[in-house]
Amino acid sequence: MKILVINSGSSSIKYKLFALPEEQDIAKGIIEHIGEKGSQIKDHYTGLKIVLGRVKRVDLVGHRVVHGAEKFKKPTLINAPVIREIRQCCELAPLHNPANLAGILACKKLLPGIRQVAVFDTAFHQTLPDYAYIYGLPYEFYKRFGIRKYGFHGTSHQYVAHEAARRLNKPMSKLKIITCHLGNGCSITAVDKGRSIDTSMGFTPLEGLIMGTRCGDIDPALVTYIMHKKKLSIFQVDNILNKASGLKGISGISNDMRILESKARSGDKRAKLAIDIFIYRIKKYIGAYAAIMAGCDALVFTGGIGENQRRIREEICKGIFSHLKKKPKILVIPTDEELMIARQAYQIIKGNKNV
Repeated sequence: MKILVINSGSSSIKYKLFALPEEQDIAKGIIEHIGEKGSQIKDHYTGLKIVLGRVKRVDLVGHRVVHGAEKFKKPTLINAPVIREIRQCCELAPLHNPANLAGILACKKLLPGIRQVAVFDTAFHQTLPDYAYIYGLPYEFYKRFGIRKYGFHGTSHQYVAHEAARRLNKPMSKLKIITCHLGNGCSITAVDKGRSIDTSMGFTPLEGLIMGTRCGDIDPALVTYIMHKKKLSIFQVDNILNKASGLKGISGISNDMRILESKARSGDKRAKLAIDIFIYRIKKYIGAYAAIMAGCDALVFTGGIGENQRRIREEICKGIFSHLKKKPKILVIPTDEELMIARQAYQIIKGNKNV
């Protein structure tokens, strides 16, 4: 079966074509500058026409959808009611879900009769217990507005956790795994017996770790304090927290860890400070997750920083498990979210509920 995996962004479409069950990678690419000034690719429909001109025969389409709220706990065959539900989730992920939906609707027009499956970034984290996802806010905010921890990067965390179990030659049901997805966006997940029981990102991807340009955990009162001090609008402070903070904001140089490491070696103190804070926050989360699982069998690194920055990994791991009698395996596993989406789409079609 030929499965086309689509990751539809606001101005780009990333795609991969797989043959399943062989898991053969047949084709891949990216269409960029969709809808931008001067671009000949005016919308996602036009972009997907180009994609379909590059690939032969498509039997099934798997879509990355960022937010499924509490409505979607697993990959789902797309139909009219599912499209309506994804549209309703757009207010929770206004930068991502509308673009994901545009890809789905374009495929519906261009590939009539071809089944489509939605795989949600939030689905893997729907196994969090209520005491892990409820915030210390009035409970009615959760009931009325769906304000809770959702978590993201779920497909990546799920893929590398499964791959870790395969490499350790042990069933997921026997393992306690901490997965670290470290790139420009960063998150950590505690995977206990194959289930996500806590994760660092929250209602939005802003919560948790220091990231490339995101601040991660801060005192929430800082938001109104900064708005008052600098006379900022909601839009302006949101832009600071998401796009001008993190490694970039602390260092004043860049959100690229490679550049910061080079600058730190040359004696730049703020570059070193940014790296130190980044490492410290990760170590805190790893320690917390090892505590709630009462142990850890494997610590997995993935993502651009996690896979490629060896010194960062070494500093994170330094002394962190010295108190444990049984030391976990440290694994570096390149993530493959597209393959995970293809697998899950294939299993849905084959009627396997254990995805």
